[in-house]
Amino acid sequence: MMPTTFYLDANATTPPLPEAVAQMVAAMQQYWANPSSPHDAGQRSKQVLMSARADVARFLGCKPAEVVFTSGATEATHLALRGALRMGARRRLLISVAEHASARKLAQTLHDQALADVSWLGIRADGSLNTDTLNDLLDEHVAVVSVMAANNETGVLMPVDALAQQVHAVGALLHVDATQWVGKLPFDFSRCGADLVSLSAHKFGGPKGVGALLVRQGLSLPALFDGSQERGRRGGTENLPGIVGMAAAARAHERSPQAWQLQTQYITTLRDALEAGLCARLPGVVVFGQSQPRLPNTSYLRIGLWHAEVVLQRLAQLGVMAASGSACASTGQAPSAVLTAMGVPKEQALCAVRLSLLPDATQAQIDQLLEQFPPMLEPAPSIPTGVFA
Repeated sequence: MMPTTFYLDANATTPPLPEAVAQMVAAMQQYWANPSSPHDAGQRSKQVLMSARADVARFLGCKPAEVVFTSGATEATHLALRGALRMGARRRLLISVAEHASARKLAQTLHDQALADVSWLGIRADGSLNTDTLNDLLDEHVAVVSVMAANNETGVLMPVDALAQQVHAVGALLHVDATQWVGKLPFDFSRCGADLVSLSAHKFGGPKGVGALLVRQGLSLPALFDGSQERGRRGGTENLPGIVGMAAAARAHERSPQAWQLQTQYITTLRDALEAGLCARLPGVVVFGQSQPRLPNTSYLRIGLWHAEVVLQRLAQLGVMAASGSACASTGQAPSAVLTAMGVPKEQALCAVRLSLLPDATQAQIDQLLEQFPPMLEPAPSIPTGVFA
C-alpha cells in the first residue's frame, strides 16, 4: 500500500496554501471592520482590500479597476453572461457544449426564460472546439460568446486569442472561463483578448467561496446584485478574509516566464509518465484529448471497460484520490457531457477517470502508483464492469 495519500484531484480543488490561511486568520482578527465604513477601522479594512485587489490584478495581468470580486467562478459567469445580454439590443448567446455544468445550466435557464437565444458550439472527437460551428453562427445578433480557456475534464486548451478576433469582428463580447487555467499556466488578461474572464481562488491554493470576474475597462456591465460595492458591479459587503487569502495565493504563484516554463515541463513530464506507464501495464487504456494541447497536469482516460467507480475504489485502497470528471456534475451513473459531445459511447464514457496533479507531485509517487495499481485491475473484464443505467 502507498504509505501516504496521493492527491490526484487538483482540478476539483487545491489545498489552501499556508500563507493564504495565515493571511485570512490575520484579516479576521485585525481587519474585521466593514471596508465601506468611514471610521478608522473601516478605512484600515479598505486599505487591505485595495492592496489585495492590486495583488490579484498584478498576478492576472489586469488593472485593479478591472477586478470584480465574487463568491467564485459560477457567480462570475452569471454576472458576465446575464450582464452582457442586458447591455444592448442583442439577445443571442453562443456557448460551448463542453462548458462547466453550471454554465450550461445557466444557458438553458436563459433560454427557458426567453432571456437569450442560445446556440451551442460543438466540439470535435479530440476535444477541441469546432470552429466551423462558430463561423456558421457568428453574426450581428450575437451579444456574447462563452468558452472555457481549458476544459475541466479533458484539460484541452481552447484558442482564446483566435476566438477573440472572430467574436470582436461582429461586435460581440467574449467571455472566457479561466478557472482551470489560472495557477496552472501563465495568464495575462491584457493580452488574452477576452472581455470577461471568470475564475475561482480555490483552484490555485486560495480559499473556497471567493473568486473574480475580470471586466475589460470601459465595459459598462450591469450588476447581478445591486449595491455600491465593487464600483457598483457587485453589491454586498466584500468577503475580506477570502479576498486576502486569494491575494496571498496569487502572490505565491507569481514567477518569471522561465520559472513557469520549468514548472510546466515538470508537471507535463509526470503526467506523460503516468499515462505511458498505465498504457504499458494495462490493456485498452484510452486518453481523451491526448492529441490536443492540454493542461500540463490533467489526464482524462478510461482503462479498458472498467467502470469509473471500480477504478476509483481500487485507487482509494492505495490512498489515491481521483475523480470521474467534474466535481460539480459527476453522478456516477450519468456519462460526462463533454465525452458525450466528443462522440464517446455511453458505456465507454462511464469508464472515464480524471487524474489531475498538484504542482508538488513527485516521480516517486508516480512510480509507486504504477507498481501497485495495475495488478488490482487483473484480469480485465470482458464486458463493462458495473451497472450502466
